[in-house]
Amino acid sequence: MSILRIPNQRAVIDRRALGDAIAGVVARDDGPPRPKVLALLREALACGRAEVARRLDENPSNGHTAAEAQAFLVDQLVRVIHDHVVTDVYPTANRSTGERLAIMAVGGYGRGEMAPHSDVDIAFLTPGKQTAWCEQVIEAILYFLWDLGLTVGHSSRSLDEMVRMAKADLTIRTAMLEGRYVWGDQALYEEASRRFFAEVVAGTERQFVAEKLEERDARHKKLGDSRYVVEPNVKEGKGGLRDLHTLYWIGKYIYKVRTPAELVDVGLLTRQEYRAFRRAENFFWAVRCHLHTITGREEDRLTFDLQREVARRMNFADRPGKLAVERFMQFFFLQAKRVGSLTAMFLAQLDEQFAAKTPRGILAGFRARPRKLKGYTVFGGKLRAPSDDWFRDDPVRLIEIFAIAETEGLEIHAETMRMATRDVKLIDAKVRRDPRANAFFLDVLTGHNNPETVLRWMNEAEVFGRFVPDFGRVNAQMQFDMYHHYTVDEHTIQAIGLLARIERGDLREDHPLACELIHSVASRRVAYVAVLLHDIAKGRGGDHSVLGAEVALRLCPRFGLSDDETELVSWLVRYHLLMSATAFKRDLADPKTIADFVTQLQGLDRLRQLTLLTVVDIRAVGPGTWNSWKRQLIGDLYHLAEEQLRLGHKQFGRKERVNAKRDAVARLLGSDTELVESEGALLGDAYWIAEPEDIIALNLVQFRAARELDDSLSIHCEYYPARGATLVTVISTDHPGLFYRIAGGIHLAGGNIIDAHIHTARNGKAVDNFLVQDPLGRPFMEGGQLERLKKSIADALANRVELVPQLAKRPAARIRSEAFSVRPRVLFDNKASNRFTVVEVNARDRPALLNRLARALFEAQLVVHSAHIATYGERAADTFYVTDLFGHKLDRPDRLRAVEEKLLAAANAIEDGDPKTDAVKEYAI
Repeated sequence: MSILRIPNQRAVIDRRALGDAIAGVVARDDGPPRPKVLALLREALACGRAEVARRLDENPSNGHTAAEAQAFLVDQLVRVIHDHVVTDVYPTANRSTGERLAIMAVGGYGRGEMAPHSDVDIAFLTPGKQTAWCEQVIEAILYFLWDLGLTVGHSSRSLDEMVRMAKADLTIRTAMLEGRYVWGDQALYEEASRRFFAEVVAGTERQFVAEKLEERDARHKKLGDSRYVVEPNVKEGKGGLRDLHTLYWIGKYIYKVRTPAELVDVGLLTRQEYRAFRRAENFFWAVRCHLHTITGREEDRLTFDLQREVARRMNFADRPGKLAVERFMQFFFLQAKRVGSLTAMFLAQLDEQFAAKTPRGILAGFRARPRKLKGYTVFGGKLRAPSDDWFRDDPVRLIEIFAIAETEGLEIHAETMRMATRDVKLIDAKVRRDPRANAFFLDVLTGHNNPETVLRWMNEAEVFGRFVPDFGRVNAQMQFDMYHHYTVDEHTIQAIGLLARIERGDLREDHPLACELIHSVASRRVAYVAVLLHDIAKGRGGDHSVLGAEVALRLCPRFGLSDDETELVSWLVRYHLLMSATAFKRDLADPKTIADFVTQLQGLDRLRQLTLLTVVDIRAVGPGTWNSWKRQLIGDLYHLAEEQLRLGHKQFGRKERVNAKRDAVARLLGSDTELVESEGALLGDAYWIAEPEDIIALNLVQFRAARELDDSLSIHCEYYPARGATLVTVISTDHPGLFYRIAGGIHLAGGNIIDAHIHTARNGKAVDNFLVQDPLGRPFMEGGQLERLKKSIADALANRVELVPQLAKRPAARIRSEAFSVRPRVLFDNKASNRFTVVEVNARDRPALLNRLARALFEAQLVVHSAHIATYGERAADTFYVTDLFGHKLDRPDRLRAVEEKLLAAANAIEDGDPKTDAVKEYAI
């Protein structure tokens, strides 16, 4: 990776002119020269950076040019500083043989590529133990570099120390591997290079490869172990620059290649793959340079708040149905995907080359004798096409080979994967219609071994998107929000893998209900195809559920599904968000909620299939998205709907449900069973239906204690493992504004409310139950945390704190959420409940949003009966079941408009204009 290709080098930095200017300062002898020399160096650095930035702005996609120009700039500064120090600062007329010094660039700087604020990694080499002169020169050079504001990684070693330390430390070995002469004693540098390859590298090639791949895997795991995370690290992330560099390091270590182009000469990459290598590297360097330029620091994370600006600088534009930032990130992930494919090919080829030298390859282990399988050769657990024209003779084999790999538990040989990638354009409309090809594809999709891995291979080889063009449209497509962690294709493939693991019983502890249901559905093919297609229409500018259902009607018959299966898949895709929306945003204790849900289902098999799809869809969103609270809500909704579908509406009515709940609570209370009649009589049927048995038992004990103590305020907090949250129960004399004050107290203690049930007993006491987590979705469990919660609520209710200013000081609920545009909206629904008006507020998630919304409802003279809180990244969806002060629904349009305006103001909706026009109004009256 040479840095000698810089056009018009003197526009970046003119070393001769700078050296002459420094010599002039020294010659004038009009005071200490160092400040003036430093000023000249700073000006040269600033002007050079400005020129590099100008060139990047002029050609924003040419990362190589910018990275090489930056390295050239640093090279010239180091050379000028060295010459100034040895000539003017520590001059010596007759140096001894020990007073020799070579400056070597190592690491990324050694490759001759740097982003504008990258570290400057330098190794100072001496022939033996450092002399006093060498120490002085090295120190002086470093101080100049530090005073320029550069971050310098440096080492000072003799040749013997370099050899010894490189042998012992992989990081040092890798840095020295990329060593490049910058200035000083060139003969000393060449001796160091010779000794490094002769004494450090020789005989350790296999060890280096194994250690480097282990290091790579650890790095990937640390950063999410996916190249499709939506806030990728350009340098260290999977599929990023470091993965490309790893290929180069391995090639250089084993074959002494000097540039990536020589990887072709040694047979590790084809010419086409090398071109892909350079394209990806060029793009990533451009992105990295833009990140450094925008932030003014070393920043390699492509975070949400930076993605829009990088996309703009690189000239990506909006298109119908797709934002510029989404198009940019899709291109980014396509490059990362290509890097993954290159890595697999490279390592497989390396494995083959090692295997040719010894009977046991270091990467593959023991290899069995070749055998034939359906025309293919199986050798060492890998499937290989028998000839170069295998796929050209019958393009259906491009699907068949993956089906065989899944069924037999085999890998596909790297050379055969290369052939598949090369021949993928043979998949045309005729192949897509071929019944054999579709049967093979369905075998992969519904495979019993590892469909996730094989589908990912298909995706890497571009066979997947070619055979299912609708899937190709979402390939590498991100959604610009903080909820989805992966691109659409990666999310889908992960969801299919989760379904397979559920079917095998691997996830029984996390998903006991799903592990049971998967074996009771009428068609497992429907389950897998529905998961494949549930997000297939994202990015098309309309409702992806509706559009996806249409895609399903077209694709399912092609895959070989029956009419009934096709209709069911289409329905599942159309309503794949129904169950989560109902569970998380509706009151499951309200009979109307369950009745409406069941009306849309119309059958037990649909319920089972929808539950499976909902579980894997949520779980595959990203780490931590699925939790015990969501599992409980989904499970509750499933069992309530299943009961109604199985028994009907009238066979298990409200009275029977309340009596069953009272009996269950009595059993839990044991010797305190009389509380069901004494305290329980003060609580109406709505309470008994809404709350779980264990919470009712806790409430009744607390209710009695509060009454016996004549306590006007009783607060109880405890860890509630059933929902992975903290249960907070407040029993108090009911009064207007109680709910929003409790919510404010919980927020001040650092808690987020995820669910709330508000009840008023017949004696005028409020019994309010809240489920609370910290901002990271964890329960409060420690004694000190629980006491802080209690005190904060008590202070809020007693007006000992000013809620509004204190809450305003709370940190943002979601970091970087300001990068997103969340249009606030208020939805009213009088059909979702027989007793209440359901109000849903969608807004940017921000500190104490629930408290502000609850206060707005209080000021609108509404009574909140339950609240259900859901967050989707930067977006919050808070749902309230309300009535007016007389217990009536809201039905007048003018009343609804007034409430809406208060809620929009509370959600900080008025940012750019009139909320009446900015908000979305939906009235289902």
